[in-house]
Amino acid sequence: MREIAFREALREAMSEEMRRDDRIFLMGEEVAEYNGAYKVSQGMLDEFGAKRVIDTPIAELGFAGIGVGAAMNGLRPIIEFMTFNFSLVAIDQVINSAAKMMSMSGGQYSVPIVFRGPTGNAGMLSSQHSQNFESWYANCPGLKVVVPYTPYDAKGLLKASIRDDDPVIFMESELMYGDKGQVPDSEYIVPLGVADVKRQGTDVTIVSFGKIMKVALQAAEEAAKEGISVEVIDLRTVRPIDYATVVASVKKTNRLVIVEEAWPLAAISSEITYHVQKYAFDYLDAPIHRINSLDLPLPYAPTLIDVILPNVKRTMQAIKAVLYK
Repeated sequence: MREIAFREALREAMSEEMRRDDRIFLMGEEVAEYNGAYKVSQGMLDEFGAKRVIDTPIAELGFAGIGVGAAMNGLRPIIEFMTFNFSLVAIDQVINSAAKMMSMSGGQYSVPIVFRGPTGNAGMLSSQHSQNFESWYANCPGLKVVVPYTPYDAKGLLKASIRDDDPVIFMESELMYGDKGQVPDSEYIVPLGVADVKRQGTDVTIVSFGKIMKVALQAAEEAAKEGISVEVIDLRTVRPIDYATVVASVKKTNRLVIVEEAWPLAAISSEITYHVQKYAFDYLDAPIHRINSLDLPLPYAPTLIDVILPNVKRTMQAIKAVLYK
């Protein structure tokens, strides 16, 4: 094991897979000459050349469409969006081409493509550059949606995504690219659709994913100081969702809090709430609580950002509410 940064884990995943399979290429804005907007692809142009690490114009719809066409013709593209906020320009290709092609062609065409880049708030970037679209893409059949939290998971999940024969939405965080964690020297894969219990507990379950796992784990630490044992589950993928792990945890703790950065209406937390009340209703000792961003566009001012986003204080309040404390 060695300690590397989140961005290095992503780079290793792409580079290892590109060495293994010459059909794989990376394409997006500033991925080549500039070494990536967040330096995720640093050095990859030098190793793989301009035919496999390709800079594009600021034209997400165009290069997403090129990627879909390449995937239909036997290649395995990795398409980087500088932020998933910009993927809205390309969403027609993602939803109406990549996600539906297998079905529309009667199984004649698969689209093995990965769309990756940062999602969510990254500081003082205001409303148009701070949105979470995990639940939007997870709503669409034909897509898989991955949101890693640790460098270990980022590398293993990205390798699994690149090898998958279906289109995968791989969502990262600008605020986590410098985060460091332990990653094995040897090759490994983290399978899609399998959640990870990051912390064992007996009194209440917290479910989260992505960078908001930091809030969930910090809240669990605070709760432990008050004698409350919190189990924390990292979903890792939000399509498919590992419902079985969540339900098994709720059957043990009898209480559930879900912490998610996205807006509350039709969120991943809404779906999990529905599933748990259907399959573990008799085990619940309290109503399920959700912590989402407030139902507002994210402002620029950092004082307002702190109020709107999920935080430890609101999560602790939810933990105590389900325990009737």
